[in-house]
Amino acid sequence: MSRRPHSGRHCHLPRRSLVAKSLVIVESPAKAKKIGKILGSDFVVDSSIGHIRDLPRNAAEIPAKYKGEKWARMGVNVENGFEPIYVVPKDKKAQVTKLKKLLKDSDQLYLATDKDREGEAIAWHLLEVLKPKVDVKRMVFNEITEDAILNALQNSGELDQNLVEAQETRRILDRLVGYEVSPVLWKMVRPRLSAGRVQSPAVRIVVQRERERIAFVSASYFSIDAVFETEEKEMFDAKLLTIEEKKIATGKDFDSTGELASKKVVLLDEDAARDLQQKLTGQAFSVTDVDRKPYTRKPKAPFRTSTLQQDALRSLRFSSSRTMSAAQRLYENGFITYMRTDSTTLSESALTAARNQVAGLYGKEYLPDAPRTYGTAKGAQEAHEAIRPAGDAFQMPTDVAKQVNSDEAKLYELIWKRTIASQMANARGERLAVRIAGESTDGRATVFGASGLTITFPGFMRAYVEGSDNPEADLDDKEKHLPAMAEEDDLTAVKIDAVGHDTKPPARYNEASLIERLEELGIGRPSTYASIISTIQDRGYVWKRGAALIPSFTAFATVGLLEEHFSDLVDYEFTARMEADLDDIAAGETESRPWLRKFYLGNGAPGLAQMVVERLGEIDARQVNSFPIGEDDNGQLVEARAGRYGP
Repeated sequence: MSRRPHSGRHCHLPRRSLVAKSLVIVESPAKAKKIGKILGSDFVVDSSIGHIRDLPRNAAEIPAKYKGEKWARMGVNVENGFEPIYVVPKDKKAQVTKLKKLLKDSDQLYLATDKDREGEAIAWHLLEVLKPKVDVKRMVFNEITEDAILNALQNSGELDQNLVEAQETRRILDRLVGYEVSPVLWKMVRPRLSAGRVQSPAVRIVVQRERERIAFVSASYFSIDAVFETEEKEMFDAKLLTIEEKKIATGKDFDSTGELASKKVVLLDEDAARDLQQKLTGQAFSVTDVDRKPYTRKPKAPFRTSTLQQDALRSLRFSSSRTMSAAQRLYENGFITYMRTDSTTLSESALTAARNQVAGLYGKEYLPDAPRTYGTAKGAQEAHEAIRPAGDAFQMPTDVAKQVNSDEAKLYELIWKRTIASQMANARGERLAVRIAGESTDGRATVFGASGLTITFPGFMRAYVEGSDNPEADLDDKEKHLPAMAEEDDLTAVKIDAVGHDTKPPARYNEASLIERLEELGIGRPSTYASIISTIQDRGYVWKRGAALIPSFTAFATVGLLEEHFSDLVDYEFTARMEADLDDIAAGETESRPWLRKFYLGNGAPGLAQMVVERLGEIDARQVNSFPIGEDDNGQLVEARAGRYGP
């Protein structure tokens, strides 16, 4: 008779023989350990330790029968339907042998890899390599909890061949781009460089921002800042907005060349600002307008992969890879749902759990009338919920912290706060805008402005404010109180200052803003953001100064070469279309082989293979490796040149 898994609940698992057991295969040992505890002794749970097969990584891995073929170096038969050569790497052979042995003693095989393209592909490769003679089922789940695992077991199904096809197509595509274009970079820029379908556009984004910064011309301007005092001796800050009904220029009014974008504003240079400061000092001022407007702020949607990485950097100073490593461990140990997703959906049970926790912690007045739902971005293809605490009742961060390391505890708390806040009421308050008029000694009419915000009901901000790991402190920062004022109230200018400013170039990307930009452009997917960020740093294209991402000279040279000679490979729209096409293949709406054939061999226009042959002779290595970095004191263009061993 079968033993029931470790649970007090009643569940209906199939009866087993006294000897044979079911084999369940997952990706990681940690996941196997957790699921093994849930399923009990009638199941053997082991892991593939990631992918067990891949394209050959080097010449030594190419099977002997293919070594004479021209296409063998790529591991893809581009002459016969783009058939890939799959090999089991040396470091995976022992694990494959172990799994085969376990399968011999089993009467059922459950493939329980992740519920996405990579997971589906791992499951398919396991089928191909293990060649099971027993019944095979596909188990999918979004969290590693007892209920989720038992439900997945009882509702197991078949592999999704469309997902497998999409992953294989993506792998072949990346191999074709990398193996055809990277050698061009070796010859023209520097040895051991790599080009990538997603990697290269990501580098271009960083390079383009640096070009903007290099070309940027700073402009100087002054503002007039004042401290006013009411008749009740309460003080507040204000800024000069207009003079003679003309707006005072601020940094937003300048373009990247340092010129004013509009002639309708007044530019205060230092002399004009100092003169106006003197002529306003000691003058009479009064309130001319008090505008009160209701303030409402809605909570953000629960985390998806990209927003988790962005907020973990802002709030916790975690890199993308650090965030995903901690999230992986939290998922594998049953604390959060699957962490590679572009969905913001919460299940019915999760909505109930969140609302119950809100009511218990903050009171029913913090609950909206109905559960909140959030739209999922167009093209979302990961079949998961948002990232949230696992289970039908969310564990408190203080309880989880006792079971995990510091990074995991901090990340769980961030996920918990965001999930809870997503189901809380709006923050409410009042915005106040005040206008103050006065006249300079030479008769010029001036208007100062001050604004304030008062939060009357914090709502979701009690639990979470984006970009802060201390919501209560951030709530205080968000509020700016102004004294009670009414029209025609007299004010005293306690202090008037002329303050100098310089316009700033656009900020460099950090990991969070680069991921945000990639997502805006439709480049990459939840499973790839962290690896993109890591790869462009590991390959020497980008380095960090603090949190800022700075392109190397090699990045400038590489992007310049690709823009001129292989423009599609760094074109954002082209790359996004390829991502969308892969989504269509995953949905069964597009056939992969004709698509690969068109990309590589061409259809009317040259494909990648022909482009590489034709363009190689056109590339001027000296020109590619030279790029402008500014001008000298005489206005002459200054160029930097990237050599094989540096600039």
